[in-house]
Amino acid sequence: MFDNLTDKLSKSIQKIRGQANLSEDNIKEALREVRIALLEADVALPVVKSFIDDIKVRALGTEVLTSLKPAQVLVKVVQEELVKVLGEATEGINFKAQPPVVILMAGLQGAGKTTTTGKLAKYLKERENKKVMVVSADVYRPAAIEQLQTVAEQVGVECHPSSVIDDPVTIGMTALQAAKKGYYDVLIVDTAGRLAVDEAMMKEIKSLQNSIQPSETLFVVDAMTGQDAANTAKAFSDALELTGVVLTKVDGDARGGAALSVKTITGKPIKYQGVGEKMEALEPFHPDRIASSILGMGDVLSLVEEVERKVDKKEAEKLAKKVAKGNKFTLEDFQSQLLQMQNMGDMTAMLDKIPGMSNLPDTIKDQVNDQAGSDITGKKIAVINSMTIKERRYPQLIKGSRKRRIANGSGTSIQDVSKLLKEFTQMQKMMRKLKGKGMMKMMQKLGGKMPGGMPF
Repeated sequence: MFDNLTDKLSKSIQKIRGQANLSEDNIKEALREVRIALLEADVALPVVKSFIDDIKVRALGTEVLTSLKPAQVLVKVVQEELVKVLGEATEGINFKAQPPVVILMAGLQGAGKTTTTGKLAKYLKERENKKVMVVSADVYRPAAIEQLQTVAEQVGVECHPSSVIDDPVTIGMTALQAAKKGYYDVLIVDTAGRLAVDEAMMKEIKSLQNSIQPSETLFVVDAMTGQDAANTAKAFSDALELTGVVLTKVDGDARGGAALSVKTITGKPIKYQGVGEKMEALEPFHPDRIASSILGMGDVLSLVEEVERKVDKKEAEKLAKKVAKGNKFTLEDFQSQLLQMQNMGDMTAMLDKIPGMSNLPDTIKDQVNDQAGSDITGKKIAVINSMTIKERRYPQLIKGSRKRRIANGSGTSIQDVSKLLKEFTQMQKMMRKLKGKGMMKMMQKLGGKMPGGMPF
């Protein structure tokens, strides 16, 4: 998300940084470009106007103009105002209520409520250690109930049965009683959407809200709808007592207008964002990190959290101990490393979280994905899977006929097999250098610095 906005804002900020002195004229020129960038990102006009006015007041004050480094201070001002627009604090589900905490999902049809219900259930189960039940109160959309049942099975949570002949209020009340009897921590109620906001829909969901008295009513909105998201958000905010927003399909939107509009329009925090199709692709919304990312400053904290969550620490420690003892690094170890890399997912998305990397040309990002993307990694894993146990432990045995058999078994070419063996040999040599005090020697050769000048 925000690709286009980041690009345009980074360029306008760069112009500010290039100024020896800031004046009212060059600040206004910079803010004019910021305004254009926001409008092109499909941010709602009232939000753009308020945002620019707030920056202008601070930018033309003594805070910036009398500073020793006015350009840097102005960048800081823009970042702080972005954080205000996005919501300032990171807010999750409020668990202070008596269990089960009831979460009502609201939004238009196609916004991704059912999928988000599953993602949120998985998130709360795995990261918050909660016992979760879900239920579908969508009695209109064909197969909506079956879809939620499938999603619930996929993420390993209980799905309370419901039927299209039932009333949504009855479904909600019955599920709530079942959640209480089963000592569930959380009940998530998926609701029906419509193609457009209509009175009947609002009346129905309002009745459901009044009946089950949810602790949280989350407005689920498609990030790709741009300014339309602001209009829909206003309608739902007027009809329901919203407590927060969930942005879906964030990974598919290059503009980001919805994120910068919906918080201001609803007055409610964006709590989560859907960042992919997989069930684990739901993340907390961190306004400060998003603001830094928009300005091309990266999001290192989120990157570290993602790596910690996705990397198998036990496997990593096991390999580290093995290498330190001088034990031989095998193709089985290499395969384990490839599986860890595959779990990391989209390498381009990870690059964007590193400061300065979001501005890399797409050609370079494509090259990174070509060399370390999940498809390439999957092909390498398939090659190793086609080897016998003996071949994995003694790769020097793999010659002509064996290469041909492995290539046929993995659906690759002999060249692919040879390339993997070469890569493994290079990795094996590197691992030998790490034996015993090899790690310290490598640090000394690097002059005590990591690539890029970062100290150990």
